[in-house]
Amino acid sequence: MPRLAGKVAFITGAGSGIGRATAILFAVEGAKVAIAEIDTTAGEETAHLAGNEAIAIHADVTDPDSLQAAIRTTVEKFARLDVLHNNAGGSTAQDDTAVNAPLDEFWRAIKLDLYGTFLGCRFGIPELIKAGGGSVINMSSNVALMGVAGRDCYTAAKGGISAITRSLAVAYAPQRVRVNAIAPSATMTERVKKLIAGNAALTELADSHLLGLIEPGDIANMALYLASDESRMVTGQVLPVDSGVTIS
Repeated sequence: MPRLAGKVAFITGAGSGIGRATAILFAVEGAKVAIAEIDTTAGEETAHLAGNEAIAIHADVTDPDSLQAAIRTTVEKFARLDVLHNNAGGSTAQDDTAVNAPLDEFWRAIKLDLYGTFLGCRFGIPELIKAGGGSVINMSSNVALMGVAGRDCYTAAKGGISAITRSLAVAYAPQRVRVNAIAPSATMTERVKKLIAGNAALTELADSHLLGLIEPGDIANMALYLASDESRMVTGQVLPVDSGVTIS
């Protein structure tokens, strides 16, 4: 039997990269998937690739009304919500130390990564409770687990995601809502390839991977585990998928 048979999943930022790989894998494993994406064309492309009645919904995760409406549309279409994957986020080449980073870049990272995750949980968790419980999958990063110079905007946002993951896991365990986070290292999406090419610290980080470079499918496989009932006793964890970077 498919590992997500009968489940409904809502994935933000699924128009490309890790989100697209996860949406396709979830659909293959039997889930009805809602792709929440600010780029309408990219979201529709992912829905087409995923199949299994997947739908694309235009959504801006930094806009409460937009994200709430997208979750409402998902529940109206599929009658429930079982998996909330707050995947949207990312860093830019403008990131730097707290001394040198543009202030606008700090607030961009906080708003997209941390606030977007906060809003996803705010509107998604009540729907998981209505379904009798479910899985929240947030996206932290290995930069929240180790010192990586020149990434202080992104680190602050991802560190906040790790913290809220733990607190929400405690708060909603009685309602059978599990809350976990994945902490990838540099993953070879098109965006990250371009970012690494212009950043010596990130290039050094990528070169330190013990098992080779990470592909979007590697992160999708961890998300699948967390979405499935196989992880029914796993909550409040920040799980690295980092090719051993955090131990090397």
